[in-house]
Amino acid sequence: MNRFTAIAVSALMTAAGAAAAEDKKAEAPPMTAEQQAQMAAFEKASTPRAEHQQLAYFVGNWTTKTQVWMDPKEPAMESPGTSKGEIVYGGRYVSMTYVGTFWGQPFNGYGLLGFDNLRGKFFNTWVDSMTTGFWLAWGEYDKSSNAWTFLGEMPDMMKPSTMIKVRQVIRIFDQNHYGFDWYEFRDGKETRTMNIDYRRQ
Repeated sequence: MNRFTAIAVSALMTAAGAAAAEDKKAEAPPMTAEQQAQMAAFEKASTPRAEHQQLAYFVGNWTTKTQVWMDPKEPAMESPGTSKGEIVYGGRYVSMTYVGTFWGQPFNGYGLLGFDNLRGKFFNTWVDSMTTGFWLAWGEYDKSSNAWTFLGEMPDMMKPSTMIKVRQVIRIFDQNHYGFDWYEFRDGKETRTMNIDYRRQ
C-alpha cells in the first residue's frame, strides 16, 4: 500500500467512524412507560373516527337560499348564495366557504365542522365579512332525526356586555338536501331568526 492509498484508507475509516458515532447519537433513547402512554393518548386524540367520516356528507358544492327574520311577525328577507365543503387535514375537519349577499351587500363566510375526540363532541366555527368576532358552538348528533344540535352564545349587538344563547340545528333530509336553522334565546323565549336551505349542485 503506497503512502497516498494509506492516507485515503485512513481518511475513509475516520469518516466512517465519525458517521457511526453520529448515528448512535441520533438514535432516540427508549421511551419510558409514561412516554409510551402519552404517545398512545396522542394517537387516540388525533386519529379521525367514524364521527369525522359522517361529516364527509357536507363535502361538495351547494346552492343555498337564506331566510332571515328581523321580526318574527314580518316576512323573512331572502337571499341566494353558494357554499363549498372540503375535507382538510386528512379528514379531521370539513371547511365550509359561503358566498352570497346580506342586506343587499356582498357577504362571505368561512367555517369548520369537526369532532373533538377528547371532548367527545362535534363543533362548528364561523367567521365572515360582516363581523369581527369568532363563533364556536359544541353539539351532539341524533341518529333518529339525522341532525346535529349545537349550543353557543354571542354578544348582543345592542348590549355587548349581554350574551345571547344560540341553538343551531343542521338536519339532513336526503343525500342532496340539508337545512340549517339558527335560534336565539331572548327575553325568556327562543325564536328562529335564520334558515338556510342547501341543495347539492
